[in-house]
Amino acid sequence: MDKVIRIGTRESQLALWQANQVNELLTAQGYRTELVPIKSEGDIDLVTPLYEIGVQGIFTKSLDLALLNNRIDVAVHSLKDVPTQLPQQIVQAAVLPRGPVKDLLVYKHNTDFLHIPGYIAHIATSSVRRSAQWLRQYPQHQLHNLRGNVNTRLQKLSAENWDGAIFAAAGLERINIRPENSIELDWMLPAPAQGAVVAVCREDDTFCRQACAPFNHAETALATKIERDFLRALMGGCTTPISAYAYIQNNTVHFRGELCSLDGSQFFSTSREVAADKAAGLGQAAAEEIMAQGGAEIVAQIRNVK
Repeated sequence: MDKVIRIGTRESQLALWQANQVNELLTAQGYRTELVPIKSEGDIDLVTPLYEIGVQGIFTKSLDLALLNNRIDVAVHSLKDVPTQLPQQIVQAAVLPRGPVKDLLVYKHNTDFLHIPGYIAHIATSSVRRSAQWLRQYPQHQLHNLRGNVNTRLQKLSAENWDGAIFAAAGLERINIRPENSIELDWMLPAPAQGAVVAVCREDDTFCRQACAPFNHAETALATKIERDFLRALMGGCTTPISAYAYIQNNTVHFRGELCSLDGSQFFSTSREVAADKAAGLGQAAAEEIMAQGGAEIVAQIRNVK
């Protein structure tokens, strides 16, 4: 195994944690590896809200280009950042076992403000999905844009006069920076593929595809595919308030999907249970149900806003 597998990663602490997971799995099999940090557009512009950038692939594009230009052999991504349509000549090589899927509220002082009728809390998030779900629960609250890696966002929360900010549990827990002053938002449905890490490589790179295949986690791969099929069928990306979560228990897939209007005032959901070996097409079918309920109008409205 003389070939060195070059693993491309963003430079943030969380991205490096993810890349190191893949690195350890490859070296455990005897492969030689090296990490290649690469800057992404999403890390450079920390001011413009994601929905204004036209966010599809903003965190993955630089790594995709490095792959296609043969600067790296494997790219490691947070799967929820990956567009549902991979670029030509790039394929999913392995999905790692899923981490925590929940969203967290990191609060400034306490959570009393959640129970004060009429109180206008100030909550920060970069996610249109989190914002819409939050406004559905707390329509009077004021939402603020929060960009940057998890460390930057925590710093900004402490500097600003906000009541709290919303984060993915996986992002904070993986690098051991989840603050004590945080609570899980059990009522908030996660983004499709939240908590999952994916390794991708060039389609024609048989060596790297074979190297990654042994650590593909079939259950996570199936669950996240269903969620991402749901997202894709609703033609969504990071800029649409689409949530989905699938898990497998006793060979049965349990799925829930939601679509919200941007202000949270309109809301459609679906849930279903299907035998795991009959789950092909589940995400697509669930999306079609949402569209038929009236979701098509929300999707059209969101497109017009863009």
